[in-house]
Amino acid sequence: MKPIIKTPEQVEKIRRAGEINTKVLDAVEEMIRAGISTENINQVVHKKTLELGGIPAPLNFEGFPKSVCTSLNDVVCHGIPSEDVILQDGDIINVDVTTIVDGYYGDASRMYCIGQVSPQARKLVDVTKECLELSLKAVRPGGYLNEIGAIIQEHAEKNGFSVVPDICGHGVGLDFHEEPLVFHVKRRGRGPKLEPGMIFTIEPMINAGSPDWFIDADDDWTVWTEDGSLSAQWEYTVLVTEDGYEILTK
Repeated sequence: MKPIIKTPEQVEKIRRAGEINTKVLDAVEEMIRAGISTENINQVVHKKTLELGGIPAPLNFEGFPKSVCTSLNDVVCHGIPSEDVILQDGDIINVDVTTIVDGYYGDASRMYCIGQVSPQARKLVDVTKECLELSLKAVRPGGYLNEIGAIIQEHAEKNGFSVVPDICGHGVGLDFHEEPLVFHVKRRGRGPKLEPGMIFTIEPMINAGSPDWFIDADDDWTVWTEDGSLSAQWEYTVLVTEDGYEILTK
């Protein structure tokens, strides 16, 4: 399928959804600490989203039971909040928020370091964000989608980490997931040419060990690293503009 080019009116509505999405993540940043449960995070996300006039997109999406994904330590993505999962000093956690506002979507995630984390964990979190930031150099009219993954993979592997190859970023805005798929590894060919009005997420998942993963058989959602190593992820929603890019939510 061809990537959707958004109209200026659609871009403005997606930008508004992104602004609210960012405010929800800011609310998480103010409360997250050791001793709280991931269900506490879910409650804050749900309440803040509604207060700001949005709808939490993950809730009931294909059966997902909560308003946010909370992915702790060796969880790659799609972790389900729980009263039984209590944040501890030294943990790292990804909080992935997607917000619907007037039918339009904003999507981003952040990593949070709880208390004093190990040097390896801190490096993993920092390098993952660097991968995302560096990949933005490829987002420009006339560039090619697959340049994004090549930049991410090179930087991750240079620092001794691996990239989850087959869980992707995606087009977003009019729906939760749209074309194009945004791979975070180098792929054959150049992929679609980037055009103004394209909106998609870049959300590299970087592992401290092997890139291999599996889905929890008990809940059919939680993605774990195969070898139990730490995993980190940062996600932005990005608009291709006439002269580069605009981050719509981060």
